Amino acid sequence: MAGGHSANGLSVTSEVATLRTVLLHRPGGELRRLTPRNNDQLLFDAIPWVERAQQEHDVFADVLREHGTEVLLLADLLTETLAVSGAARVQGISAAVDTRRLGHALADELAAYLRGVPASELAELLMAGMTFDELPFGPNAASLVRRMHHGADFVIDPLPNLLFTRDSSFWVGPRVAITSLALPARTRETSLTDLVYAFHPRFLGVRRAYESHTAPIEGGDVLLLGPGVLAVGVGERTSPAGAEALARSLFDDDLAHTVLVVPIAQNRATMHLDTVCTMVDSDAVVMYPAVRDSLCAFTIHKEDDYGGRADGGTVSMRGPDPFLPAAAEAMGIGKLRVIDTGLDGVTAEREQWDDGNNTLALAPGVVAAYERNEMTNARLEDAGIEVLRIPGSELGSGRGGPRCLSCPLSRDDG
Repeated sequence: MAGGHSANGLSVTSEVATLRTVLLHRPGGELRRLTPRNNDQLLFDAIPWVERAQQEHDVFADVLREHGTEVLLLADLLTETLAVSGAARVQGISAAVDTRRLGHALADELAAYLRGVPASELAELLMAGMTFDELPFGPNAASLVRRMHHGADFVIDPLPNLLFTRDSSFWVGPRVAITSLALPARTRETSLTDLVYAFHPRFLGVRRAYESHTAPIEGGDVLLLGPGVLAVGVGERTSPAGAEALARSLFDDDLAHTVLVVPIAQNRATMHLDTVCTMVDSDAVVMYPAVRDSLCAFTIHKEDDYGGRADGGTVSMRGPDPFLPAAAEAMGIGKLRVIDTGLDGVTAEREQWDDGNNTLALAPGVVAAYERNEMTNARLEDAGIEVLRIPGSELGSGRGGPRCLSCPLSRDDG
């Protein structure tokens, strides 16, 4: 497998090795756009109390810093990127200003305005959006779109799910994978992530592992079980075509030798693989007990013997097989320890919904978890896992826990 670190010392080969650098997004103005009329469309189950969500996020970031993790914030990186790169400004504006929806007259006028605003203001607009009432210029008699829209309609859509930095990119070894998000409310998120990785000086020289503009794949569905071994959930957000394309790309770049493709239910409660299972130690997972025995995997394996093929070799596929033994075999260990969510069926269902399975490992056997999942946290501690409890009553309104809220950029070698 391709090893080492990127040009800037970044690399991730494990879910649980000591976390050195992480990308977060502190919630901001984009959450203030949520209303009872649009929260379903924007993928939130409730209207979050923004100030409390920010406080909870600050606690999370501080816990990471206290344990030696460097925390990078997306808004800061985006502002710095737009300040140093004219190309980034052009690309960010182009992605946000939809000519097909706004028409040429309004789109051209808006793009021209945005090209002249300071980097910090532009970053905020790209994240938090803009309504027709907030347009900084008077009505354009030539724009039927401007005449027909209500003032509170969005001329630039907000991106409240930026909070979940896990989904728009993830790292495999020394390379970053840019994803393709499935739902319309999230598709533009990757355009901002892409700008940061392409133009920010911190990521100069970083190579891409995978870029998909067609088949959906999201970072919450990707678990790095160990060096060269990934599990990819296929369900509501990641398609079979996306999982296969990722596997073949990683094989071609010698970043993985085995990918386990794991079907999950296509519903909101199990939107990603990491809503039912995350790693908490090098040989242990926390898992929703309702899927423990039914979860299966198709194993895609890179063949060692290329036979001189011009396309770099072949792959073998088998399955479906039970997930837990298939994962242990791929990882080269005898057995995965499983810590169930909750103590009984009702508690397990409640705490699974509240992201009890969605933990972030800061080191082997040390995880951040929402404090509200009391039974699951107690079971983790009984199994020898140190649990760093963080508040999440408001952060969780978008259906995501500590793993969803974080994109690791660097861990110790796994």
